[in-house]
Amino acid sequence: MMRVVLAPLSGTPLSRFNPAAKLGAAFVVMVGLLVTADLVSASAVIVAEILVLPASGVRMRTLVVRAWPLVLGAAGLAVANLVASAASSAEVAALSLRLVAIALPGVLVFLTTDAVDLADSLVQQARCPARFAYGALAALRLLPLISDDWATIQRARRARGIDAGRSPVAKSRLFVSGVYALLVAAIRRAVRLAAAMDSRGFDSRRPRTCARRQSVTRRDWYLLAAAVVVVGGANALAAVAGTWHPLVG
Repeated sequence: MMRVVLAPLSGTPLSRFNPAAKLGAAFVVMVGLLVTADLVSASAVIVAEILVLPASGVRMRTLVVRAWPLVLGAAGLAVANLVASAASSAEVAALSLRLVAIALPGVLVFLTTDAVDLADSLVQQARCPARFAYGALAALRLLPLISDDWATIQRARRARGIDAGRSPVAKSRLFVSGVYALLVAAIRRAVRLAAAMDSRGFDSRRPRTCARRQSVTRRDWYLLAAAVVVVGGANALAAVAGTWHPLVG
């Protein structure tokens, strides 16, 4: 099982932006692409994202390594729609490209954002409840333990001589039982963590102070403006090309 890695890419130009501003830019891209269902606008946004990638400080190889499951999922969705629905190939391609265009900004945000800074920014700039923000931070911190638990389950089974051999049915049963054991371990750990956080006052309704200040600067507003320009330009290009049409209707 692949180990979950949460360490952000520090020192990149994109890592210097406010986390809430980066999330806001990704949200602008998502909203701008969800209002349309054409191929041109999604393609234009993907091209723009690839062109600005060097300025973000993230290498193409790093992006591919982190984002390939999303691309694979989009391809699988395209195949499923072609087989099981009456949609045309152009509509299926537009759907898959739109998913990739929406997902790539999110990948870049989490590649270049520290989880603690993100939680602080959600509380200070996005006005999210501290209970939600720091609870999500704690959940993110537990993700690497899932791969460790899975490896422990596999080693324990090998030590007990439990092996599925070459039978695909036995392998499926072992996999399902392993996932169940992993789910039980995750729930137990989450319950202990919730009790520990409640005992330390994270469930308190009183106003909390912020030890790490997150500020919004002029460059953060430029980032949001750039996202609006890119999405607006992509939709305008689709309208000029005559392919723009709303997602519903």
